[in-house]
Amino acid sequence: MGCSTRSSASWRSYREKPDGADENPVAAEDREEAKRNAEAARLWISGIEALKRKVGVRAVYDLSATPFFLRGSGYLEGTLFPWTVSDFSLIDAIECGIVKLPRVPIADNAASGEVPLYRELWEHIGKAMPKKGAGKAGTLDPLSHVFPSQLQTALHALYGHYEKTSEVWERERIDVPPVFIVVCNNTAASKLVYEWIAGFERPNAEGESETRHVGHLRLFRNYDDNRQRLAKPNTLLIDSEQLESGEALDPTFREMAAAEIEQFRRERIERGVDAVTAAETTDADLLREVMNTVGRKGRLGERIRCVVSVSMLTEGWDANTVTHILGVRAFGTQLLCEQVVGRGLRRQSYELNDEGLFNVEYADILGIPFSFTAEPVVSVPAPPRKLTRVQALRERAGLEIGFPRVEGYRVDLPNERLSASFTDDSRLTLTPETVGPAKVHMSGIVGEQVTLDAEDSFRDMRPSEMSFKLAKRLLETRLRDPDGDFPVHLFGQAQRVVRQWLDGGYLVAQGVPRAAVLYLQLAEQAVEFIYLACQRSVSASQRIKAVLDPYNPAGSTRFVSFTTAKPVWETDPRKCHVSHVVLDSDWEGELARVLEAHPRVLSYVKNQGLGFEVPYRDGAVPRRYLPDFIVRLDDGRPEPLNLVLETKGYRGTDAQLKAETMDVSWVPGVNALSGQGRWAFFEFREVFTIETTFGELVDDLVGEEIAA
Repeated sequence: MGCSTRSSASWRSYREKPDGADENPVAAEDREEAKRNAEAARLWISGIEALKRKVGVRAVYDLSATPFFLRGSGYLEGTLFPWTVSDFSLIDAIECGIVKLPRVPIADNAASGEVPLYRELWEHIGKAMPKKGAGKAGTLDPLSHVFPSQLQTALHALYGHYEKTSEVWERERIDVPPVFIVVCNNTAASKLVYEWIAGFERPNAEGESETRHVGHLRLFRNYDDNRQRLAKPNTLLIDSEQLESGEALDPTFREMAAAEIEQFRRERIERGVDAVTAAETTDADLLREVMNTVGRKGRLGERIRCVVSVSMLTEGWDANTVTHILGVRAFGTQLLCEQVVGRGLRRQSYELNDEGLFNVEYADILGIPFSFTAEPVVSVPAPPRKLTRVQALRERAGLEIGFPRVEGYRVDLPNERLSASFTDDSRLTLTPETVGPAKVHMSGIVGEQVTLDAEDSFRDMRPSEMSFKLAKRLLETRLRDPDGDFPVHLFGQAQRVVRQWLDGGYLVAQGVPRAAVLYLQLAEQAVEFIYLACQRSVSASQRIKAVLDPYNPAGSTRFVSFTTAKPVWETDPRKCHVSHVVLDSDWEGELARVLEAHPRVLSYVKNQGLGFEVPYRDGAVPRRYLPDFIVRLDDGRPEPLNLVLETKGYRGTDAQLKAETMDVSWVPGVNALSGQGRWAFFEFREVFTIETTFGELVDDLVGEEIAA
């Protein structure tokens, strides 16, 4: 008979609850994690039971740092095991000072919402990040528009403080550098972040390796100033695919780290590995050893400064030199937050000071919604909602409204002289919400507070460099010749137009660095505004025509038929072909009332289930815009005017691009076609003046006809 003792934060053993009735519903993105947790629990309980059958087990002592049920167990996640005798929680450890003090964002210059943006970073960037692993997502480019601006600013802000911490460690002559870890949601995201931080290579046309970027963060780069790969990396990418491939190691690594590799070989022999196997150490073995010895003097991981991972650091990785953590994934529960934050809380020193206490050590954390007062939350099922059938009514066929289905636009700009006509809708405003807060105030439950500042990364950026890069992107992405040639002869004019945009106050930076406009996502938005202004400077008849869907060129209200649980407005049978208006906001209900009351409105329809879409570009991303209403209006001409209406409260950059596309591309492009009727666009911005504004708009349109 004997006893079994386990001492690990990650290896929990318990039986799953048979029916799982007490567990909250598991979101789709968390099911894989729940499956892994359940498998690990089953593995260990099965192993202990097998041991009991063979040799007998008298008692099992579980010394887990987190004695909680995990997601997928069938029990409420985060609740203690019923056999727990004593629980010394992480919060208790923080308050006692036996671990590092985590500092989290408590305020930022975004000044919006109850929670600082970098406390819940994934809420703002999750939709833009790759949803699949690296094997399924293909090759992703960290220099493309898909890399979220808020994530870039978060990296710059946290790295700026890391640089200061590194300088302090060097002054204090600490032998190893501090460590910055990034925890991602999947292998595609981790590779994307890793390459943005440390640099990357791609094969050229001849199939040879070619360095495309040396990395954005100087101390974490894996390439020198001559674009040559460093033999000993500063940044390590750790995930299952990377461990098997060994790609993170340079071919000269074995030569540069010969002493450390020899020590590793001797230790493997001491652990029982035969000498032949120990001598044939693979790159994957070395990579694992680099990971396991991060921050240890004289070992393979000694010089690692940054580790990018996919959740692996939650399982027994205990480097004591971690000072900064960035979460780039969803954190559904506080248990997961504790696991990831805990990777950075092991103290570097346990020596007492003159007062008989530990000196405080800090870990600065972004992107993890860690709470010092969290409790398990039980979700309450929501009651079913009333459903309404929304459909076109046969008896109202005389109110039918048709519309063109536009696939794109054919634009003819002058190829010798470039000019632009800017308006208020050409303005791009950079705010902490769109770029990410540049200043973040960090604090722990006690101790010293600190402010992170991303401005430091952009102080040397000159206006001429900004105009050069934006002009280059304008020509590359919007003004290339049909055969793909770069229009070099237009570069000087393009840079002049960009400077006109910059100097004219059309780039507004509110609480963020002005040079953040060079983030690819924002640069694409900037050049789209400039490109639309170039179109506006040419007469409509010369510049654009809409391109219709060749297979389905027209749509109609007669095809509307769907069910909704949203609030609805029952329409006037004399004004609308469709039975109801679905109310996405109170504004739309007020506009429906105004349209039904106005005598010059012949018919109208809410664009829900209608299929009326307007193609536009949000930077480099092709999107589809669904305006709110179409109105057939009697403006005094023989043929009614089709008026597209939009109700808009908060008007961000995306709303500007939609309105600009309607004014500059869609409306003139459709009006240039034959047989599509007359079209116009108007945007309401004040809910309290909709009735007055619409009346004035109709009077102006009728007045224009009378004057004509």
